[in-house]
Amino acid sequence: MIRSFTAVRQRVLALLGALSMYRLVLFALVALALIALVLSALGVIASPTPIELIVSFLVLAIVISLVDAVTQRILRLPWRVESSLVTALILLFVLRPGAELPAIVGLALAGVVASLSKYLIAWRGRHILNPAAFGAAFVSILGSFGELPWLGTSSSWWVGTPSLTIPVLLLGLAVLWRTEKVRVVLLFLVVALATSVLRQFVQAQEAGFATDLGTAFSFALLQSPFLFLGAFMLSEPLTLPPRRWQQFAVAATVGVLAGWPISVAGIFTLGQERALLIGNLLAFAFAVRGSVRLVLEKRAFVTPTAQELTFRAKGKVAFLPGQYLELDVPHHRPDARGTRREFSIVSAPADLPTLRIAYKNGDQKHPSSYKRALAAAEPGTTLAVTGTWGDFILPRGEAPVLMVAAGIGVTPFVSQLRQLQATGVQRDIVLVYVAADASELAFRDELAATDARVVVFTRDEPADLPAHWTWARGIRLDAEGLERVVPDIAGRHAFISGPPRLIADLAPALQKAHSLTTDAFAGY
Repeated sequence: MIRSFTAVRQRVLALLGALSMYRLVLFALVALALIALVLSALGVIASPTPIELIVSFLVLAIVISLVDAVTQRILRLPWRVESSLVTALILLFVLRPGAELPAIVGLALAGVVASLSKYLIAWRGRHILNPAAFGAAFVSILGSFGELPWLGTSSSWWVGTPSLTIPVLLLGLAVLWRTEKVRVVLLFLVVALATSVLRQFVQAQEAGFATDLGTAFSFALLQSPFLFLGAFMLSEPLTLPPRRWQQFAVAATVGVLAGWPISVAGIFTLGQERALLIGNLLAFAFAVRGSVRLVLEKRAFVTPTAQELTFRAKGKVAFLPGQYLELDVPHHRPDARGTRREFSIVSAPADLPTLRIAYKNGDQKHPSSYKRALAAAEPGTTLAVTGTWGDFILPRGEAPVLMVAAGIGVTPFVSQLRQLQATGVQRDIVLVYVAADASELAFRDELAATDARVVVFTRDEPADLPAHWTWARGIRLDAEGLERVVPDIAGRHAFISGPPRLIADLAPALQKAHSLTTDAFAGY
């Protein structure tokens, strides 16, 4: 059962990985908008009407796209139409749609504010607040200070209607699976629903009314925007802190504030989008990150099919061994996967300002537009790192560790072992290194220098193995084979970096480890 679930999960991740995060979110929101349009036309959703939905989306999309295009041209940044459309679609579901002039003015104002917030409320090139949440909060708070006849919209969160619950749940789950934020948003939902139910009981008691748990829970789940808020807004990677425990803290905070909106001076409440903005500020306080510029110094083949890029960091870059970075390579006519990719960092923090990544060349007949652009980058080219993330980090203390790497998946382990070597820390570590053949064993010299025990799985026997390396002659790499070469796996913290298929094949053995952390990849 565990193996079957793990295999399905990794294959779904591989399938969703064929799209960039922005494209996937965009397609999910477009699908949700079309479903809402059909339900509105059929009368299932009484408000907004189809014409209000169409007019509102056109206003938001045009205004936000224009502001983004002009601003990014001034700042000499590449215009990403996906980002503009995602912001427009989120605002479509958050604000009250309309086709009258005051509503159009209010929607346009929200779009302008949302777009400008990406550039004006930013730190080192990265926006701090969710743009859609800020635009919606701005027009709602502005309208709460008095009668403004020209401002015909405010936050309504009409997406929180029972007829859209299933579509939001399914499409949101696809997004969360792609961004690997299922657990973070699940915690948010649990906290928000529990807080909302408690609030309903307290308010009913104060008013002298009776309510039951089922009714309160049904209302909180089916007639609130919690699902949409969590799946499409809270999960935005650019406004989340890098570590999982920090993300949980943000999720819980937003859950409490969204579930029980706090009134501010009797004018407005800290609910929904304003709760998210507070969570964004908490995330910013956890980890002040900015766009770091990397200057390409050289590239070199580390195996016949894998290359290493060496950069010099301009500005401060902070990461922990085992974490990954997101590298932005702007280029003409990007394909469906966009201009950003994630790479595990090969170098150790002790190596800074030198920073290295590596990647496998992969499909040479039909390379992605990103791969072609990265291959064309010459020494001296400056690229941007939009952040470092990840919890693929060794546990503290001296507990024994098992590392399982497939091919270029060894990169985070090189970083970890180099850092241990640089800091003089001794640790019981076994590295199981899997490659198609001996020539594909990358970073042999660096790994050998760390004195970690290495078990190699290749078709042919590698020549001149160090004394602490062994070749798993004749042993098949499956769950049983892994337990043969690492008989004490139950006492080790296991880490595996490789393709989804390998993770699924080894799952029965890896589940016996003291703990298991995975880092799946499916190419770029």
